[in-house]
Parts: sequence; C-alpha cells; structure tokens
Amino acid sequence: MVLDSVMLSRMLTSTTLAFHIIFATIGVGVPVMISIAEFMGIKRNDPHYLLLARRWARGFTITVAVGVVTGTAIGLQLSMLWPSFMQVAGQVIALPLFMETFAFFFEAIFLGIYLYTWDRFKNKWIHWLLTIPVMIGSSASALFITTVNAFMNTPQGFELKDGKAINIDPIAAMLNPATPTKVFHVLTTAYLTSALILGAITAFAILRKKGGDYHKKALRLTMVSGLIFAFGSALAGDLSAKFLAEYQPEKLAAAEWHFESEKNADLIVFGTLDEQNEVHNEIRLPGFLSFLAGSSFDTEVIGLNEFPEDERPPLWVHYLFDLMVSIGFYSIFIAAVFIVFWKWKKRNEWNKPLLWGIVASGPLAMLAIEFGWIYAEVGRQPWILRGYMKVAEAATKADGVGLTFALFVGLYIILGILCVVVLIKMFRNKPAEAELEQRFPRKAS
Repeated sequence: MVLDSVMLSRMLTSTTLAFHIIFATIGVGVPVMISIAEFMGIKRNDPHYLLLARRWARGFTITVAVGVVTGTAIGLQLSMLWPSFMQVAGQVIALPLFMETFAFFFEAIFLGIYLYTWDRFKNKWIHWLLTIPVMIGSSASALFITTVNAFMNTPQGFELKDGKAINIDPIAAMLNPATPTKVFHVLTTAYLTSALILGAITAFAILRKKGGDYHKKALRLTMVSGLIFAFGSALAGDLSAKFLAEYQPEKLAAAEWHFESEKNADLIVFGTLDEQNEVHNEIRLPGFLSFLAGSSFDTEVIGLNEFPEDERPPLWVHYLFDLMVSIGFYSIFIAAVFIVFWKWKKRNEWNKPLLWGIVASGPLAMLAIEFGWIYAEVGRQPWILRGYMKVAEAATKADGVGLTFALFVGLYIILGILCVVVLIKMFRNKPAEAELEQRFPRKAS
C-alpha cells in the first residue's frame, strides 16, 4: 500500500464515514424508539414508558451534537479531497445535499420544541405529535444523503461532455435504480440497530442488578421493536441482492466468490480463497445464490470473470458480506428467543446467558452497519462514479493530506471520549428509579 494522496484521501474519508455512521444510525433510529415509548406511556398511562422517552431523548441530543460535527466534516472533505468528482457531479448532487441539510434543520427545530415542552400541554397527545416531525426529519435526512450514494452506484440524470456534466436532471439523479433498495436498507437497519443498542444498555443494567420494572419494560419494548425491524432488514437485504444481480453483478459476484456465469449457482458461506481463486473450507447452499438473485433456482448469476480485471472489486468483501448477514440472523434469533421466553411462562427471560446475548447484540448490530457500509463502498471499487470516474481520477493531488488525516483522527478520538463520558455522567448521576420517584411520586410508590 502506497501512502500517496489517493490512499490518504481514501483513509481520511473512510475514517470520517466510519465514525459518523455510528451517530447517523442512532440519529435515525432513536427518534422512532422515543416516539414508540411515549405513545405507549400515554396510551397505557404508564410513567415507566414516559420516563423512557424522556431519558432516551436526553441522551439522543448528545449524539446529535457529535453527528453534526462529523457530518459537517464529510461535506468539507468532499470538496477538499475529491475535487475532480465534485467538478463532474457537484451540480448533480447539489439538490439532495441541500435537502439533507434542510431535513436536519427541520428535525432540529422540532426536537428543540419537543425537549422544552414536556408537561406543557394538558393533552399529552399534542406533545407526542411533536415526535412525528422529528422522525420525518431524521429519516428524510438519511433518505436524501442515501440518494447521493445510490447515484454514485447507478448514475443517471446527466450527460458527460468534455469532462463536464450537462443536461442535468437532479430529480432523475435522485430517483436512480439504486435509491429504493438503498434507502429501505438504510432506514430499517438504523431502526434495528438503535433498538438493539438501547436493549443492550438495558440488559446490562439488569445484569448489574440495577434494573426494576422500568428496565424490564424497556427491554421488552426494545426486543419486540428489534424483532420487527430485523424482519424488515432481512427483506431489505433480499431486495438489495436482487438489485445487485441486475445492476451491479460484479459486486454480488465478488461478495459470493462467484466466478463463472451459471444457473442454479451455489451460495458460498465463509470459506477461504487461494491464489488461484479456488474456494476451500466453505459451506455451500446449493442453488441459493440464484434464488437470492432472482427468486428462482434457474436464475443465471453473472460471474466475476465476465468483467475486466481492473474493474473487479476486492474479493475480501466476501467476509464483510458474510459477517453482516450472520449478525442480521443473530439479531432475529436473540430477539425471538427473548420474546418466546417472555410469553412462555415456564421460561425465565431474565436469565444471565440470554441477557448477555442481548448485551452483545447492540455492538454487533453497529458492527453490521460498519461491515455493510464498507461492503457497499469497497464493492463499488475501483469506481467513485460507476462507469464514469474511478477513485484514482477523483482524488486531490495536493500535499498535506497526511497531516489533515492525523488532525481529524485526533478530533474523532476526543469527540468519541467526550460523548461517552457525558452520556455516562448524565445517567449515572440521575438513575431511573430516582427520576421516576421525583417525576411520578404517587405512581412510582
């Protein structure tokens, strides 16, 4: 690996996105969980759920603040590190980038109103209604920025002439073939991951014997929500595979180590690859790759050998794909087991192995987000704008990227530490039981 300006630009952008995606995912998913919790609290007249919404909203504001910083950094780096790309595509993606900013401010305005109007309305449903624009704003923000990434995978809505984009149709660019599946996948996995992270925190509190009815209700809420969102994520993954088979067959082929075009193609799980691209130690599911690609075992799946060698994605993305899918199945499993134990009275859903399994599901879900993002980006290589511009052509040639990389890494380390410290102190100094007694003294007792 040569640390030239291209590689350093890739490293800096990758680091920024890997850090930002943590807060972006939480920023999209947690508002949904807040809305569900407050809805149940009002409907059931249950202070535990109302307190859940309050405390989740309080922590959410900290992650939003960090997400703003990292999101701004991404915008700066697009122009600073990828000037050739922005010269070609800047006018095409300007609309969704503007709309993403508008959606964020829309969310921020209503989030501020939501936070400062607790107990201000006689009709509690009015306050709950404020969660709807917050959810719309956060999800719309993810939608608009995802259309930019989708455009990079299946570009349309412009013509390239003499290195410049002409006849630009920004709406057509946003509504490219990759947009539906990518947006659906981003939203469902963000909702799932947020539910599992909140569930993991709650399960850990119960294991430390600090959990009462408040924590038990929180865990049941997050696990039920997690199971629903997990099935939605599985459906999104299935639709994404069918999209790849039609529009980006080289990415699907690289993920499945599928080299020769054929029908009834096997799905390869894990395994190793030798220097001759021979697969060893794998688990083969006969015909399932064809079924995944086209809902039929007779579907022909295009092999990687059909593409020029310099346009093939790195084959190590196979491991990322397998890990992402495996964690997805684990999410379904752990949430389903908890719900079965909860509903089956002879079983104890508070047993330690199950609770530790739930604790693990939170970090694993975030890892799946990271693996999925890396697969999506690296699987598009060597293209930054598929079919039009390669990464090496788009990067800056300026010096000083290495120093900038070091400075940004330092910034992210400081932000990450501060975020964790603030969140821990915020909730450690005011445990749920004490706050419940303070806000709802009669019902708490």
